[in-house]
Amino acid sequence: MKQTLNTSWNGNMQFDALVGDHHVIMDASPEVGGTNEGPRPKALMLASLAGCTGMDVISILKKMRVEPKTFNIRIEAEMTEEHPKHYSSMHLIYEFTGDNLDEDKLTKAIELSQDRYCGVSAVYKKTMPVTYEVRIL
Repeated sequence: MKQTLNTSWNGNMQFDALVGDHHVIMDASPEVGGTNEGPRPKALMLASLAGCTGMDVISILKKMRVEPKTFNIRIEAEMTEEHPKHYSSMHLIYEFTGDNLDEDKLTKAIELSQDRYCGVSAVYKKTMPVTYEVRIL
């Protein structure tokens, strides 16, 4: 299966990626010639991971008849000091609120996402440690 994405330069340090029918504007900070009108590309790597695993987890929990009131994913990522700067590890913190949440089911949904379904996580795990924890708030 092949997927194609087009990204156009908008001038300065700004780029517009057409992702399906959606425009994602990426930009740099003014210190390096950008106008700060969009996220940095590396930060979008974190957003992609959170979105991928988050959609998996919600889908799995619905099948388990578990309905959290809120669900948040925080990612703490370590970046190298040397160029090319890249993430060297990622730690996901899955945060849930709700009544009578079954921690075993939450953990099972996350494990399924991390070990079987999330393609973004699968790629990242080939290059760095990706760890996680579950918090019921």
